[in-house]
Parts: sequence; structure tokens; C-alpha cells
Amino acid sequence: TRCWRLQNTILMYFGDFIQYEHFTSFTLLSCIAVNVYVKVFTNSPFLVCMDLARSQEEVIDPKYLWIGPDGRNLEGQMYVNLTETGKLMVMGFKESMSGAYTCTLSHKIIETMTQEEREVVEAYKFMVYAYREADHAYQVFVRYTTKECELPANSRFFEELKKIINNIISDLTCHIIESSYKCHSFKRPKQGLGHELFVSFQVNPFAPGWVEVCHQVPYDCEDATNTRVQEAKDRIGEFFNKQAYVLKHEFQTVPTIHYVDNSFSATHIDSCRPGFGKNDLTHKNCASCCVVCDPGTYSPNNDVTCQICTRPRVKKYGARSC
Repeated sequence: TRCWRLQNTILMYFGDFIQYEHFTSFTLLSCIAVNVYVKVFTNSPFLVCMDLARSQEEVIDPKYLWIGPDGRNLEGQMYVNLTETGKLMVMGFKESMSGAYTCTLSHKIIETMTQEEREVVEAYKFMVYAYREADHAYQVFVRYTTKECELPANSRFFEELKKIINNIISDLTCHIIESSYKCHSFKRPKQGLGHELFVSFQVNPFAPGWVEVCHQVPYDCEDATNTRVQEAKDRIGEFFNKQAYVLKHEFQTVPTIHYVDNSFSATHIDSCRPGFGKNDLTHKNCASCCVVCDPGTYSPNNDVTCQICTRPRVKKYGARSC
């Protein structure tokens, strides 16, 4: 945190102009805002109402005043833990709690020689944002050799393949979506014309029943769904690896449609819940997080970014529409 000291001066902002008022025994110390990221439904870290340098010094007659995003004094609020040393914890953090948390520390400095007392006021600002872990999915690509592209069995094979994969991962409340295949012909050196099915699908953790499973998890569900979809991807990879092994060691006659060894690949895909998005410029210290959309922006779906509102402009955090 970088701070600057305005000796014997109070700086006041009145909309269109800045005014300086001078006092004989008053010092204002103002600090640039610090970004803090809190996972939804968890408690924030303790926000400390002084910088590192001040914490190493003796502080005489300290008084603390914490103001929340709504402009209200936080003392006595049920959702905060406010210690006598001015530390603040916001409990059960929700997206609506995001915003500026400002602490004013007032204390005295006593001159050793003259015993003159001087009042010092220091202001600290924390921009606190709710965030979620990104929801993970996997885009899978795999290839199968076939006799010819016009073979009627190609489409039947593809439908059976989808059923088998869905059965493998159904107990994880995962399923495959956006599945498709294309057949391509090619000529390899010193070989005749070959044909391959290029199969693609997405492994998705939101199969029917996922909401009920999430209700069994305390707080939020991203960690659980991400663990399940990771396991689903691993099971599918193992399924294709076994096909390659069986084809090499147990088949004397190669099937008309068979797996192309080492053709399995899975690409990681992130998405954010409505009202959240990623921004590695605004939120450099939480670039992989889905951070609550700022006022004036919104996210209506599972996109990765928050969109800018035109009119009317929303004034709350985590908007799902304008």
C-alpha cells in the first residue's frame, strides 16, 4: 500500500473542486485502495486499519471507524467481526457485500520535549470483491478409422459411442454435450486412400441432478463440480486408452470402425456463473477467478466476461441484467 501524508492539511472533495483546510495540530494520512478477493460464502481475511510501518510503532489513544459500501458504520453489524484493535472481518461474504470498505484511524502523537499533543487521522480503503472459482468443462477430440465416409454404420456407431460415454460418467452427474463428428478422406505416403471420423464433444458437469448433489455440499459447489468433471475426463481418457490396448492385443481381425491410437485429447474450458466474469486487467491478482461484475456491467449467462451496460446503468455488484 502506498500512502501520502498531508501535513497540517485536510483535503476535501466537493464534486467540482478540491479544497484544502489548514490546521495547526492535525495530520491526515490517506492511502490508495487495496483490492481484496473473498470467495462467496466464506469469511474475509482480517482487514487491518493501519499500514505495516504504523503497526511497528506505538499508537496512542487509537480510535477506529469502519464504513461499509452502503456508507453505514459497521460497528454492531451482525455480519462483521470487529476487534478492539480495529481489525475487520466480513462473514459469510456474498456478492452484494462487495465494494469499498474504508477505515479511519485517529490517534495522538505527543512531542517528547514539549508534551504537545497532535491529532493524526489516517484513512485506509479496501476494495473487497466476491469471487467464485471458474466452472470447468473439457472439450474432447478423438478419431476413428472407418471403411468409407458414406458408410451407414458411421452414424449408428457415433450414437452408440455417446451412450457408452454417458453411461461411464453418469454417476458423477456429468454428461456430454455439443457432440458431433465429421468424416474426412486422406492420402498417406505409400498407402491408399483412408477415411477417419473426427469426433468431438464437451464433458459438462451439469447433468440432470447436479443441483441436488450441490445441496449436499456446504457453501458453494464449484469445487465439487470441478472435481467431478475432472474425474469424468479421466474416465473417458482411460476408456479410449483401453480401446487401443484391446485392439492391439485381443483382436485378430481389425474392426471396420476402430479407434486411432493416441488421438484422444482434452482441452480445458472455463465458464463463470451469471453475475460473475474474468478480467485479468482489472483483477490482475485474481486473474483466474470469476469476480463479481462491477456496477455498470452484467453477465446474464455462463459467459467468461462481464458486459458493459448501455442504459439503464445498474448500480449494484453481480448484476445479471441491465
